[in-house]
Amino acid sequence: MKICVFGAASSAIDNDFKIKVEELGKEMARRGHSLVFGGGANGLMGAVADGVYAMGGYILGVIPKFFDDEDVEEVFPNCSELIEPDTMRQRKQIMEDNADAFIIVPGGIGTFEEFFEILTLKQLCRHEKPIAVYNLQGYYDDIQTVMRQAVNKGFVREDCLGLYKVTDDLETLLSYVEEPAKVHKTVKQLKDG
Repeated sequence: MKICVFGAASSAIDNDFKIKVEELGKEMARRGHSLVFGGGANGLMGAVADGVYAMGGYILGVIPKFFDDEDVEEVFPNCSELIEPDTMRQRKQIMEDNADAFIIVPGGIGTFEEFFEILTLKQLCRHEKPIAVYNLQGYYDDIQTVMRQAVNKGFVREDCLGLYKVTDDLETLLSYVEEPAKVHKTVKQLKDG
C-alpha cells in the first residue's frame, strides 16, 4: 500500500514528535507499505522518510522545484523517486493520485490545508481512501472540537466525522488505513447544498 503522510517541515518542534513519526515510518516499511510525502528532509516529513528509509522501504518524494531553487526547504536525499512539479497545487495532486491512504501527523498551515482538502474530497465522494490523524500529544484535539462544534451548529453533517479516524496509538492508526474501504454514503447524504 502507498501511504501519503502529511506533516510538519519545521525542525523547531519537540523531539518526541520526531521520534514517534520516525517509528511510524519504520512500522509502515515493516508492514510492506511505501511512503508518498512532500519530499522535505526536515521536521516530521524528514522523520517519517528516515524511518521508511532505515527499513529499506520505497519513498516517493514530491517537492516543488522552487523549494530547491529558492532554498525554501531541504530535499530528502534518499528518495527512491523524486518528482519536482512547478506548483503546490500540482504537488498535492501528484501526492493524492499516488496514495492509497493518508496519514496526517502534526503540522502547520500546509498540513491543515492538506488534511481538509483530502477530507473535503472524501465528503464529495471523489475518493474512498482511508484518512487517519496521528494525534500525538493531543495535537489535533482542538480541531476535533471545532469539527464537533461545526456538526452541533449544523454546518457539517454528523456522518462526516466518520470519514476519518483520530488516534494516538500507532497500531490503531495503521490498522485503520489497512482496512478495506467501507461503502460510504452519497454526496447528498454527506453535504447540504
